[in-house]
Amino acid sequence: MTASPRFRHTGTALAHPLARSTWRDAFIVRPADAIFTTAIKVGIAATVVLIAGGLLGQPQLASVAALGALTSAFGRYQPYRRLGRMMAIVGAGMVIAMVIGTFLGAAAVPMMIQIVVLSVLAGLAAHIFLAFRISGPGAVILVFAAGAGSGYAHSYAGMLWPIVAISIGVVVGWLAAMAPALWVPLAPSRLAVARAISNILRLEADDAGPLRTAAKASLRSARESVTVSAGTVRTSNSRSMRLHQNADQLHLLLDEAEAALALFESSSDDSYSEAFGRLAQHESELRKIHGIPTVSAPITPAVPAADSTKHLVPKGFVDAAKAELTARASIHQALRMAAAAALSGWAAVGLGLEHPLWAAMGAIAALQGLSYATTVQRSIQRLVGNVLGAIVAVGILSLALGFWPSVVLVIIFQVLAELLVLKNYTLTTIAVTPMALIMTGLGTNLGPDAALSRVADTLVGVVIGTIVAAVSISHSDRQHIPAGTTSSKQS
Repeated sequence: MTASPRFRHTGTALAHPLARSTWRDAFIVRPADAIFTTAIKVGIAATVVLIAGGLLGQPQLASVAALGALTSAFGRYQPYRRLGRMMAIVGAGMVIAMVIGTFLGAAAVPMMIQIVVLSVLAGLAAHIFLAFRISGPGAVILVFAAGAGSGYAHSYAGMLWPIVAISIGVVVGWLAAMAPALWVPLAPSRLAVARAISNILRLEADDAGPLRTAAKASLRSARESVTVSAGTVRTSNSRSMRLHQNADQLHLLLDEAEAALALFESSSDDSYSEAFGRLAQHESELRKIHGIPTVSAPITPAVPAADSTKHLVPKGFVDAAKAELTARASIHQALRMAAAAALSGWAAVGLGLEHPLWAAMGAIAALQGLSYATTVQRSIQRLVGNVLGAIVAVGILSLALGFWPSVVLVIIFQVLAELLVLKNYTLTTIAVTPMALIMTGLGTNLGPDAALSRVADTLVGVVIGTIVAAVSISHSDRQHIPAGTTSSKQS
């Protein structure tokens, strides 16, 4: 009796985490550009609220405010007009999570039920973030905030101050992330155009199909970023006029990039080399702090209308999300994240672990990747990163540092995490683990054993999260299957 295609696909998925190549790929360090901007914003926001909380003699509330300040870590590289809305959604989610968490703590709700409530919160948050294309730390931060609120509030009267603290943190994080819009309003769009050009130039060394697709996708993304940044209203205000002039220049650069790509695809010799040389100069200029290269008009062949993004009209922020909110894939992702978080938390309670919500967060963090291959990779990275980060945390927590040295370490680790997040999630987790433990310990007596507990909880979370992902895997999810091994029947 042969196994059904469904069971074969699940079996293949369950075998994927055991492959040597899976572990090897999990530790690849990827190149990443423009990593300092977000790290600086997050560092500034955290510094402001932690220092303010310390000066007011409220170390525990300072850590709650620092969670709210992590709003500044969301929406990396988005045009500012869109970023402000994205962070408003995240900020509202943070406050709602804190309200829920403090209520659960004040009402002395049993942990098993708390796990269910916060698992549903995680699934709903992940669904909304995906619909609005909000990148960043993800739903795990909301669960972290709710867990902090539950631990803080032991009465209904105690609910107010953590809610106020996280609201202040959200506002500070929003302001820190949006402040550069006053000086460099087109900075995200400049970077998007530079990346699009970089992807085109990469084709000269390797013009494989996926790279061509990625280059065209980056052109569309850059065009959308410039259009959104410039907006639709033109006024006689000198600043507004300058903004639109610079946006028009970026559109011309994209015209030239598209034309150069068309020349590359249509030529059988190196006649495109001059156009690529100009693009390389443009990319170099775009990556500087100031200045946009001047383009009079592209002199390379026109792009076929079907491939051009010149007249691209981006969907409205809310209109684009409406379709995603009803998308089957997104709903499926939210449901399995909630299920994995609940099962992980319950398992941690059953095993007698001290912090079952950390197990739930481990499953949530792993399942933030849409594909099963990404889930497995993040599970490996989170587990290994937590082990190494826990070793660092044990040493730090053993020193019993005071508030101000702890604040300095939190800020350092937070900035490091943002610098490393696009390079490799293992490195990020090594920084996040001691940061989270030190933040949790501000104003409390958190010992070195908490670091070991975090490793155990994380192990439970990533194992159960991976199993849930494998059992619920979509038949179309085949990124974990090596190329050339998929049979015609499976296809």
